[in-house]
Amino acid sequence: MGRRGVEDELRVLTVCGVGMGSCLILRMTAEEVFTRLGLRARVTATDVSSAHGMPADILIGQEMHTGEFEGRVPVVISVANFLDKDEMQRKLVAAMEAAGWLAA
Repeated sequence: MGRRGVEDELRVLTVCGVGMGSCLILRMTAEEVFTRLGLRARVTATDVSSAHGMPADILIGQEMHTGEFEGRVPVVISVANFLDKDEMQRKLVAAMEAAGWLAA
């Protein structure tokens, strides 16, 4: 399998409880991380309820919201600090490598 995000655009959801605060911050942080990594991604900020009906390759959110997406979305990332690009990048790269989407 090739590098996801290079040959095709990744569908990424950032989630929070009501879709109006922290998920927007997560979206901005995620967009910067994907740019750093040279990956194409369409990042959408949304609430948890809406996310259940949306297709996604990657879901990013607080641990309290991400658990219910395990097994439903290929890559699920829980972050503690929404502004920490390094934390998000480390977790994202590790999860994408584990999924076989990036070369280890």
